[in-house]
Amino acid sequence: MSLQEFWDYLVLGVMLGSLYAVIAIGYTLVYGVLQLINFAHSEVFMLGAYGSLIVLQLLDPGDNPSALASIGFVALAMAGSALFGGVTAYGLEKVAYRPLRRRGAPRLIFLITAIGASFFLYNLAGKLFGRDPMTLPEMYDNHDVFSVFGAGVNITQVLQFLTAVVMMVGLDLLVNRTKLGKGIRAVAQDAEVASLMGVDIDRVISRTFVIGGVLGGVAGFLFANLNQVSYTMGFIPGITAFAAAVVGGIGNIRGAMAGGVLIGVVETMTVPLLGDEWRSVSAMVVLILVLMFRPMGILGKQVGRAA
Repeated sequence: MSLQEFWDYLVLGVMLGSLYAVIAIGYTLVYGVLQLINFAHSEVFMLGAYGSLIVLQLLDPGDNPSALASIGFVALAMAGSALFGGVTAYGLEKVAYRPLRRRGAPRLIFLITAIGASFFLYNLAGKLFGRDPMTLPEMYDNHDVFSVFGAGVNITQVLQFLTAVVMMVGLDLLVNRTKLGKGIRAVAQDAEVASLMGVDIDRVISRTFVIGGVLGGVAGFLFANLNQVSYTMGFIPGITAFAAAVVGGIGNIRGAMAGGVLIGVVETMTVPLLGDEWRSVSAMVVLILVLMFRPMGILGKQVGRAA
């Protein structure tokens, strides 16, 4: 691999890693408050992509839209994906998880329910939207806008990276500097004590799901803008983002960010060195190595009692 190829793949890895990081945050947020791995989050990601597709099909960008129109199409598509993701996540918490929590169901039942909800949404999307992959209508002329050490960076990559950074920074500020963030941290540390101190557990958990769903939905739009929209699109990115959350330290938001970027870079660097068929394998190798030497993840720490 030449030096130029190294920079090309590094840029691609950081872009991909930022996307994994946004998805991983959804896993880590829910785990923080419920100590539950929400395996249906990959379908929230997928439905967010369909949300953006529906919005763009209704708007019909046409050929060569103006710069201002392109910004509007991107913003509305992103809003559609966020709406679909947030509503889906809220519905999951309300219908699937809250009744179990109120009945004091064992953690295994939560896990089985999450897997069942994932299969339900997966097949529902296939039934409603069809089984064939679809492409998002073109919203802008995608071309290189600048280069990093000779590696070209196009508009789609800039959109993906900036959106991911804005969402991650915004979430970090929300969790650490707002009243809702204090509630999320209190529930994550000790839900029972937080309840005794007047924190509305149900409200905090439902809002946490919605936040994770919005992030997952927007990530679905960003991913679909690079690839295609299909009812199966959530599986591989979802599993990889889950690995990123564990690598960074499940339950730690900044750990999910770090884990996502690390996994993204490792995956892309694997392609020129070992071949594309080893790409997904490399992410799992990183996961295993981290768990062998630091079982709680890079930035992980012991979480409190779940709600």
